[in-house]
This record gives sequence, structure tokens and C-alpha cells, in this order.
Amino acid sequence: MDKVSSQRVSLSIYFFLLGFGFSNWASRIPSIKENFNFDEAELGNLLLVMPISSMIGLPISGWLVSKFNSRTPLLVSFVVLCLSLILIGYADDLVSLIIGVALFAFCTRIANIAVNTQSLTLQKQREKKIIGSFHGLWSLGGLGGALFSTIMVGFGISMRDHFLYIGILSLVVSVASFSYLIPKDKSEIGNKLILGKPDKYILYLGLMVFFGALCEGGMFDWSGVYFKEVVGQEVFTLGYLIFMAFMALSRFYSDKLVDRIGMRKTYILGASIVGIGMSIVIIFPFFWPVLIGFSLVGIGVASVFPMTFALAGSSKKYSPGMAISIISTYGIVGMLIGPPLVGYIAHVIGLRYAFILFILSGLMLIPLSYSFFRLNKEE
Repeated sequence: MDKVSSQRVSLSIYFFLLGFGFSNWASRIPSIKENFNFDEAELGNLLLVMPISSMIGLPISGWLVSKFNSRTPLLVSFVVLCLSLILIGYADDLVSLIIGVALFAFCTRIANIAVNTQSLTLQKQREKKIIGSFHGLWSLGGLGGALFSTIMVGFGISMRDHFLYIGILSLVVSVASFSYLIPKDKSEIGNKLILGKPDKYILYLGLMVFFGALCEGGMFDWSGVYFKEVVGQEVFTLGYLIFMAFMALSRFYSDKLVDRIGMRKTYILGASIVGIGMSIVIIFPFFWPVLIGFSLVGIGVASVFPMTFALAGSSKKYSPGMAISIISTYGIVGMLIGPPLVGYIAHVIGLRYAFILFILSGLMLIPLSYSFFRLNKEE
């Protein structure tokens, strides 16, 4: 296997493991809610720890991008991420749980920025688009995590043992794959965050990924709860599993879809599918309609992150790593503010109608993408 192929395989493993770990965490949120006897608002408070921790990581991630090659922060953050997942599983009091969740969110942010920086560097060495396939592997890891979590729940395995298995397995595989990552990818220019008037190119990309992430993050954290409490299914991971399956499948075809119809139409098509799918979920809160609705939402949001990160690499103001760091801030805030916001809304009007937030978030991609590509055409 040649050098570039080895780097792609190693990077693919990290994308897969990040999706796998996050999916196992998200699948077990109903277990955390039950173990600590949280109501919707209290669970929302816990989930709010994640965006706060991610925001703290903003200046640190920018500093890491400017000082180091991306593979070193990737490995270090991934090791701590695995340990924090184990801590969440072993937490028997609220303080330990909050610390574990905070570390998990903080390290997930650093790892995501590093792994996407690596992917943009590797993309420049290949003519064929590969960004979508990397995000497809993240989703495939998420699908594998949902399947594994479903098995753990089905066999009555405790969350403590479940997260211990995941943490150790991910730790071993990530360390073994480290030496094959791209060794020198630090950019010499565009590494500093420039304060003042926001760059419109980055701002529009950030807002698009914010609303896409708000919908995607909400599905990660609340699809299982919706399936258990609204639909009334005991195997609550099934709804999350179908969402991840269709998102993963769609991401592997997203590069071909973009080549065929273009990014602007792909954003609009995805937004429309999200709106239709979530409307089905809300209007018909029964087993099969909800499964169909969740699958449509997975298809709709699939291409948002790959397209946006690919566009970030074309920024004229920032290096790829810094552009991803800034845009990821919008995305992580959306992904992690969405779940607690759903919790607060659900506490007032019920979980079923709180999902209207996802329809609005998805549809916001239409005017934002139109404005972005109009600006880009003018430039």
C-alpha cells in the first residue's frame, strides 16, 4: 500500500472511531436520564455542559492549529476522549458525570478539527472528491455504535461496562493507527483568528453548518428518547439506528450528488427532505411513520457537513485548519445547544411538538445557501 493510501486508511479509522464513540454516548442518553432520574429540563441542563465545554476549546483549538501538525492534537485529544467516556460510565454522582461530559465534549471538538484538517490536506493530493466519504465513515461509525449500543441494551449490559469496552477498544486502535497519519500539515499562513468584522464567506458557512448541526445534534440526543417516550418502544435505540443508517448511506453518495446537481441545489434538496421527514414524525407519532421520518431526516442532513467543510478549505482569509476551527464553532454550538433547547421546549409543550424546532432549522438552509452562493458568484 502506497503512502497516500495508508494515510487515507488511517484517517478513515479515526473518522469511524469518532462516530462510533459519539454514537454510543448519544444512544445511552436515555439510560443516563433514567439512572439519575432527570426530567426533560434537568437532562437539558446536563446537555448544556457540552456546548460550554466546546466553546472553551475554541481558543485552544486555534492555538493548536497554529503551533502543531494536526496529528499530535488528534491523538492526545482522542486518548482523553476515550478516558472521559469511561468516566461517564463509572459516574455515580452528578459532579463526576458533569466532569466526564465536559471532557468528552472538549476533546471531541479538538479531535474533529484535527481530523478534518487532515482530510483537507489529503484531498489536495487527489483529484477525486473524498471529503464526503470520510464523513460517510463517521456516520458508518455512528451506525456501528448504534448497533453495538442496541445489543448492549438488549442484553441488559450496564452502561458502565458498555462504555468501558468502547473506551479501551477505541484507545488501542487509535494509538495503533497514529503513525500512518499525515506527519507535516501545519500551514504557515492564515493561522491567526482575526477579530473584528466577520468574514462573510466564513459567516455564511458557519450559519449553514449551525442549523444543520442543530438538527443533527438534536437527533443524536433526542431520537432515542422520542422513540421510547412518544412512540412507546422499549428498544429505544432503534429510531437512532435508522437515522444513522440512512445518513451514513447518503454520505457515501454525497460526492456524486454534488458533482451531478451542484452544492447549492444539494443544500436546498437536503433542507426540503428534512422538513418532510420531521413533519411525518410529528404528525404521525407511530412506529413505522417515525422510522420513515427519521430515515428521511438522515438523508436530508447527510451532505451538510461534508459540503461545508469542503468549502471551508477554499477560504482566502484562513488556512484550512483555522477555517474549520471557526466554522466548527458554529457547528458544535448548533449541535450541542439544540439538545438542551429541545429539552426546555419539551418541558413546556411536550417532546412531540418540540421537534418542530428541527423543521425550522432544516428549512433555514434554503435562504442561507442562496445568499452564500450569490455572494460567492459576485466575488
